[in-house]
Amino acid sequence: MNAARPWRWIPTLYFGQGLPYVVVMTLSVVMYKNLGVSNTEIALYTSWLYLPWVIKPLWSPLVDLLGSKRRWIVALQFSVGAALAMVALALPGPKFLQMTLAVLWLMAFASATHDIAADGFYMLALPQRGQTAFVGVRSTFYRLSMIAGQGGLVYLAGWLQERSGQPVAAWSAVFWLLAALFAVAGLYHLWVLPRPASDVPAPRSAHFRADFLAVFKAFFRKPEIARLLTFLLLYRFAEAQLLKLVTPFMLDPRAAGGLGLRTQDVGVAYGTVGVAALTVGGLLGGWLISRCGLRRLLWPLVLCMHLPNTVFVALALWQPDSLALVSAAVAVEQFGYGLGFTAYMVYMLMVAGGHDGQPGSDGAGGASAHKTAHYALCTGFMALGMMLPGMGAGWLQEQLGYTNFFIWACVATLPSFAAAALLRIDPEFGRKAA
Repeated sequence: MNAARPWRWIPTLYFGQGLPYVVVMTLSVVMYKNLGVSNTEIALYTSWLYLPWVIKPLWSPLVDLLGSKRRWIVALQFSVGAALAMVALALPGPKFLQMTLAVLWLMAFASATHDIAADGFYMLALPQRGQTAFVGVRSTFYRLSMIAGQGGLVYLAGWLQERSGQPVAAWSAVFWLLAALFAVAGLYHLWVLPRPASDVPAPRSAHFRADFLAVFKAFFRKPEIARLLTFLLLYRFAEAQLLKLVTPFMLDPRAAGGLGLRTQDVGVAYGTVGVAALTVGGLLGGWLISRCGLRRLLWPLVLCMHLPNTVFVALALWQPDSLALVSAAVAVEQFGYGLGFTAYMVYMLMVAGGHDGQPGSDGAGGASAHKTAHYALCTGFMALGMMLPGMGAGWLQEQLGYTNFFIWACVATLPSFAAAALLRIDPEFGRKAA
């Protein structure tokens, strides 16, 4: 394979993979806040948008069985573009909330399926050595899509609102821009994606249903499955609630307990500085685990994950009006989150690979025979652990106010500490994998 070819499609593919997730999970929160939707409704409805990522393991085999992954990628990018255009069209309407949520929910299904196809195509289109060489590239461009979405697009929406005085028109313009971007991405990848000989539909077994169910049975037969699921569901219990209210807190007026920032200021503080700190924290966490192993670093990383939540208690109490100070505080919290989240990701790799502290993942005495599917199941439980706590976070904040809500977010870290205390981890895992 020509060494230049992966650079033609890997950066754009993973930039395009990250953007829809950012739109659904973050951009929608800012948009609805600008359009006057209550915190209760924002947290409840946007949390439901996690559902496709929760249940995507249920249909992931279809991507293997029906058509090539190349065709899936191109078709889904056009589908995402069409959905973004529909959001832009629905925003000026009288029932914009219901209509846009319905379209974003469909787009989330397309995005979750695109994730499956893109990751599968990456493994087919590159030899093993190339996959290793470009793993940093794909991660970097995925993070850049977060900066572009949470930072650049939020800033653009705020700037357009200030110029026009019309939030609906500003957000419509942002979604039209995104729709055009995905139309171009679909055309570009239709032309540039390679055509690996192995990218063909998988043969259908006469016992497909039994084989399909066997994947799930093997996962739920893992030793210590109750501890495993408890950790996956509770590790981000506090963060799931906090993340839904950070943007509304920054945008709400000071009289309502918020910081009274402009939309573009949120794009700078949370979407740019915060994501950069998150990325650095993630890189550092991965390097530390590779040197010392997950078992030794678990508790320091758990503390890094949760102690910075106190930053938001301080911001709510003092309500600083300095964007630099707010950005620094967000950077501290996001850096700690990046460090702590690395432990979570490495643990999922450990579980999927069969290194859950026991001789084998499914009682077979060796590594799991279903690594990809089991990792997808882990990510599904990860998404469920974000979806359920986030649904009631807006209502809780409106009852408590921002200061007491952030204090609650600190108390809500206790289930995570309890779940971490239950884990049994191979002392060499992480260091061995590196």
